[in-house]
Amino acid sequence: MKKILIATSLVATALFFNGCEEKQNKINRYIQNWTGVNGVLEVYAGEKLVKRFIKIDKLSTAVATEGKNHRPYRFGYGILDQNLNFKKDANESKVYFEFSDYSTNYIFFENPNP
Repeated sequence: MKKILIATSLVATALFFNGCEEKQNKINRYIQNWTGVNGVLEVYAGEKLVKRFIKIDKLSTAVATEGKNHRPYRFGYGILDQNLNFKKDANESKVYFEFSDYSTNYIFFENPNP
């Protein structure tokens, strides 16, 4: 009887986590936010780098205030690296930023030099 109960519990748990991809994503984001991420967002005009945001912990997709529809932009908070040196200087501060989902002129990556 115990073996059937354990097997049933394992199957139910597997089905629960297999069917709940968003739940897994939330858990992963929680762990990532808790441990911290040193993200960098670079924005280009053609081939020229024009903006860089550093020390970004996450990018979020905007959601409509009513309903569950996603809006066509992402947003986050980071340090505006005005002189593009990958360091927070005295005159640089944390800012809010947004960019369109339709834009292809940006790249987001983890800073290899923390």
